[in-house]
Amino acid sequence: MTESRNYRLVHGGGDEAEIPHILIVGGGYLGMYTARRLEKKLGSGEARITVIDPNSYMTYQPFLPETAAGNISPRNVVVPLRKVFDRVRVLGGRVVRIDHADNTVRYEPNVGEPETLRYDYLVMAAGAVSRTLPIPGLAEWGIGIKTVEEAAYLRNHVLNQLTIADSTNDKDVRAKALNFVFVGGGFAGAEAIAELEDMVRDAVRIYPSIDLDDVNFYLIEAADKILPEVGPEVGGKALNQLRRRGIDVRLKTFLESATDQRIKLSDGAEFDAGTLVWTAGVKPSPVVSASDLPLGPKGHVDTSEYLTVNGTDNVFAGGDNAQVPDGNGGYYPPNAQNAVRQAPVLADNIIATLRNGKLKAYQHKNLGAVAGLGVHKGAAQLFGKIKLNGRLAWYAHRSYHLLAVPTFNRKLRVLSDWTLAFFLRRDFAALPEMAEPRQAFEEASQPQVEDGRLRRVS
Repeated sequence: MTESRNYRLVHGGGDEAEIPHILIVGGGYLGMYTARRLEKKLGSGEARITVIDPNSYMTYQPFLPETAAGNISPRNVVVPLRKVFDRVRVLGGRVVRIDHADNTVRYEPNVGEPETLRYDYLVMAAGAVSRTLPIPGLAEWGIGIKTVEEAAYLRNHVLNQLTIADSTNDKDVRAKALNFVFVGGGFAGAEAIAELEDMVRDAVRIYPSIDLDDVNFYLIEAADKILPEVGPEVGGKALNQLRRRGIDVRLKTFLESATDQRIKLSDGAEFDAGTLVWTAGVKPSPVVSASDLPLGPKGHVDTSEYLTVNGTDNVFAGGDNAQVPDGNGGYYPPNAQNAVRQAPVLADNIIATLRNGKLKAYQHKNLGAVAGLGVHKGAAQLFGKIKLNGRLAWYAHRSYHLLAVPTFNRKLRVLSDWTLAFFLRRDFAALPEMAEPRQAFEEASQPQVEDGRLRRVS
């Protein structure tokens, strides 16, 4: 599909060359909210807008730990991009190269031949991916929690480990299945381990051979604290809360190896674990480095306070793939709170550029941070003064994110999941086969019996 066809599909005709093309790389927080505002404030003849993303949806990532624990359905934490736009063209695929010198991007659709697309204005909203380290065994056995697919997989995997342990008398197999290791004590790691420990605590009731004392959760953090975003006092109380629940939190500790699921830690501990979850930071999307845009020392797009890319014309950036100066010699943290607030400023600055107007600097004062640590458990710091733990923090966490999740449709669906949970016990159905849905069909097409015995499938 050519670029001119893309335009005609959206606008029904017209002279493409005369209408500026705004190309947004990424359909996450920044990309979706920017496109929505541009669509709302620009006339149909002022610009044509294209969003490119491998997925057809935006993921509300703060809900992924609850998705992994089964509190929220996976489909309720994603927002279909085509559902929220009227005049924005959404292309399913990846940008693999950006040549701003020629105002072009190399685009590979999910199915089909690569294409070259031209643009007049570029928005870098490609987000981030998990930042891994060259630790033996990590790539083979680690599980991330950056996508809704990973969250859904993690839930099925953890519940399947309980099934494995309950279905054998082999002590080594049982011990390995019931060891759960999480690396990274920031929001993603602390929330994920807390939510999944909460789920397992409930689930062991239906596994007759498993006692809660048989289950071991480990949180490995290289720093001397967890949840730095909520401050030392609230973070310290959250740490104590996790330890009282039996979670083995090891600070100033590193994962040294995970070869063949044998965990080796820098403090000398060594044991087998069937689950290794990696949440130790993120890095900009690889497409950022596959460009001629100026980058900062950590690989982020070098961005001004106006969300323009330094040293370029008509290129804008924000969110996880950009370093945005905070006015105090540092940069705003690359989190969802900033991405959502950067979007209207970025969109308005594109419009100002189109109309020869004045740009506005991005300024944001952190209003606080909230973390959910299981049902009725949480940690929060609000407005720099209000510090909450336990049930009140959990209410603050759910209230904030219910307001923040995009679209009324998704708000209602999430609220319905939470409301049903008050009346119905948590569901523990594990569907590990979803990771390989064709496996059953492939097995059925092969000989089922060898030497008079049912063939064992690895």
